[in-house]
Amino acid sequence: MIEITDSLDPKLWDKFVYEHPYGNIFQTASMANVYRQAKSYVPFSLAAIDPDDGEVLAILQASIISEMSGVAGSFTGRGVIMGGPLVKEGERGKEALSLLLKEYGSSVKSKVVYSQMRNIRDTSDIKETILSYGYEYDQHLDFLIDLDRDEAEIWSDISKSRRKGVNRAEKSGIMIKKVENDAELKASYDLIHQTYLNVKMPVADFSLFKAIYAEFVPKDMADFFIALQDDVPVGARITLNYKDLVYDWYAGSLADVPYVDEALVWNILNSNAGKYKVFDFGGAGHPDKPYGVREFKRRFGGQQVNFGRYKKVHGKLRNRMAEVGYGVYRRLK
Repeated sequence: MIEITDSLDPKLWDKFVYEHPYGNIFQTASMANVYRQAKSYVPFSLAAIDPDDGEVLAILQASIISEMSGVAGSFTGRGVIMGGPLVKEGERGKEALSLLLKEYGSSVKSKVVYSQMRNIRDTSDIKETILSYGYEYDQHLDFLIDLDRDEAEIWSDISKSRRKGVNRAEKSGIMIKKVENDAELKASYDLIHQTYLNVKMPVADFSLFKAIYAEFVPKDMADFFIALQDDVPVGARITLNYKDLVYDWYAGSLADVPYVDEALVWNILNSNAGKYKVFDFGGAGHPDKPYGVREFKRRFGGQQVNFGRYKKVHGKLRNRMAEVGYGVYRRLK
């Protein structure tokens, strides 16, 4: 017998995540606290346990994101399961995952248009179980850079054009520092927000960034970097740091200031060399679809991987209406 609960002790939850070989920051209880503080975000957390001994067999944590409330929310809501679910090895774990997916699906189907699992590892061990619950797999690339070496080795793997960009950024007076106050935090967000507007992509509310900063920076689980040129903010990059992984979360820069992105990425790689094992570039799009950022990331010398994503549409009509609405949004922007 396996029991499903939405009220697992946060300490037990985080112990399971930390000890799991694929444990990641997105599945922690701390991330649920972040979602509670962010506008348009609601955490949805489920655990499967053995009621006889209390052993945790699997967990699944999603963020339910909707810019609207009430009935309208069911036409804009989406469930995003970052980095999860996490499952104990073996048939017992797969059974637990099956029950979690069933409970999750029945709970959110009227609240979200679709659910998406954004993988940060190879999920072939649980792929069959996930597909059996109506999810479809699609390709999605990423680049992983080995940080478990000295900075000179990392530098040597970077393309000449990117190294040249880093050097030119330094000569142009671009300086990188960690965000230290509310003004710098807001300036960083403004740069990210404008960058997303420029490419007609939605970006989360400032409240999510404030919550991440408050929850994770004091624990050394996030870094907010800001680039300055003549004391003017010209770029920003945010990483989430957990166990052996540095995850490239959000980035933005002024379009008319060259080489700031190269400088920010190198600063992250340089400062984390030998401290963590892997830098995850946060995705590089579908291999068959144009994605300009992919080439920028590729030239930093990482290993290209294709962990893919899973998606389940909970309401085909609502999904179609949401797609039409998003198309209108992009044209208006």
